[in-house]
Amino acid sequence: MKDGVNGVALGVFVFFFLAVTVLGFLASRWRKAENEHSLDEWGLGGRSFGTWITWFLLGGDLYTAYTFVAVPAAIYAAGASGFFAVPYTILVYPLIFTFLPRLWSVSHRHGYVTTSDFVRGRFGSKGLSLAVAVTGILATMPYIALQLVGIQAVLDVMGVGGGEDTNWFVKDLPLLIAFGVLAAYTYSSGLRAPAMIAFVKDTLIYIVIAVAIIYIPIKLGGFDEIFAKAGEKYTAAGAGGLVPAPAGQWTYATLALGSALALFMYPHSITATLSSKSREVIRRNTTILPLYSLMLGLLALLGFMAIAAGVKVTNGQLAIPQLFEDMFPDWFAGVAFAAIGIGALVPAAIMSIAAANLFTRNIYKDFIKPDATPEQETKVSKLVSLLVKVGALIFVLTMDKTVAINFQLLGGIWILQTFPALVGGLFTRWFHRWALLAGWAVGMIYGTLAAYGVASPTQKHFGGSAKEIPGIGEIGYIGLTAFVLNVVVTVVLTFVLKALKAPDGIDETTAADYTADAGDPGVEVELPPATAGTSH
Repeated sequence: MKDGVNGVALGVFVFFFLAVTVLGFLASRWRKAENEHSLDEWGLGGRSFGTWITWFLLGGDLYTAYTFVAVPAAIYAAGASGFFAVPYTILVYPLIFTFLPRLWSVSHRHGYVTTSDFVRGRFGSKGLSLAVAVTGILATMPYIALQLVGIQAVLDVMGVGGGEDTNWFVKDLPLLIAFGVLAAYTYSSGLRAPAMIAFVKDTLIYIVIAVAIIYIPIKLGGFDEIFAKAGEKYTAAGAGGLVPAPAGQWTYATLALGSALALFMYPHSITATLSSKSREVIRRNTTILPLYSLMLGLLALLGFMAIAAGVKVTNGQLAIPQLFEDMFPDWFAGVAFAAIGIGALVPAAIMSIAAANLFTRNIYKDFIKPDATPEQETKVSKLVSLLVKVGALIFVLTMDKTVAINFQLLGGIWILQTFPALVGGLFTRWFHRWALLAGWAVGMIYGTLAAYGVASPTQKHFGGSAKEIPGIGEIGYIGLTAFVLNVVVTVVLTFVLKALKAPDGIDETTAADYTADAGDPGVEVELPPATAGTSH
């Protein structure tokens, strides 16, 4: 690690940061709407984004600064088991091709802004809608915190903020400034800000990875040398070499599958999806988003390169930023750091907007002020987006970074429990609303308690997301086990409740809503519950 502040890298980083800050504030004038005081405009960009804007927005949303730092860091520490992120992003796209267009159609037909809006309308249950909303907010908070962790890792490697003995305010001032700028332009421009900045972010990331995958191996003697040194390290550490040990293969497979099922349950994924202008935009995006999986596979190789380059760090999250500083000229290290930093701003903005929309629509309007006007909704959502970011910042500044990572893993377990209500509801009305709520509760309780019992070298509780699968005896992803329990309880209780003739909620959707496109008659008309369609 270089001593002191890397002035050249910091200068380049600041240049790009200032550039995207300007873009963030200018975004409020981009495609300016006649009525800006609505969640459709502030929270969904007017539902007006085409194929490429949506592609960059979804890519910026899903492939974050944390992805850039953590995926190769996992490989740096544990070997090929860290590659689980690559197969899960391959699995996810055929999956979302089947249900995202349906969600877009019904959401546009009824003016739904969040997944909880859909769940409430489909099952006629504010309780189930509230459960989905609270889960989404809880799962999103640590995810936002991890974006700030990504920025902090870059700042640490550049030598910004001083050493461990530095006054806490001085040490964290750069992060506080970054947070303040993010909060300001998100409040001002809404979803348009990350949509515009995503172009810069993804372009920088593709450039950095393309250069890294060619330049660094040349400096290290080629991929043969890189893999040989990585294999030696894993063998010496008892990790079994470059491939996961047989005992870890169930963990690898279940983590990949569970993560694929969970990815588009996150509120920010749905927010980016609903911002697109047509059903066809969503279908096209599911076919071109796999380009990011190719990038992710190349990105993951940086973990092996960090080993071959002899990078030594006490915190694995610093491995890749340190690799860039060691291997690149200072000016290009600044470009790489800017890619990671901006890669944190885009998803953090979308996540805070998504969490704020959930609170506003499904807690504030449903339970606190049912007669809230669109202008009041927008004002509340803006304020809540600030509070969410403040909460994430406090989380990062007051807790160990490992805790933030493990709580994000817990968030993945939680958000997966909303799958039966959301995806199940898009294809069938058979599930009973009370059964879905009971299944969600069982999955949440089991997943939380199981994760609580997992220890790590640094934590007694919540130390990981894998545990023995009941009845099988293999170590697997807790979230997937909880999901299976969730589905079993939902199915069994649905049979029971239907046999007892328990009352169904009113379904305000019709079969035609799920295949409607933007140009179809009635798509922009929100049906009031009193005249809504019947169950089908």
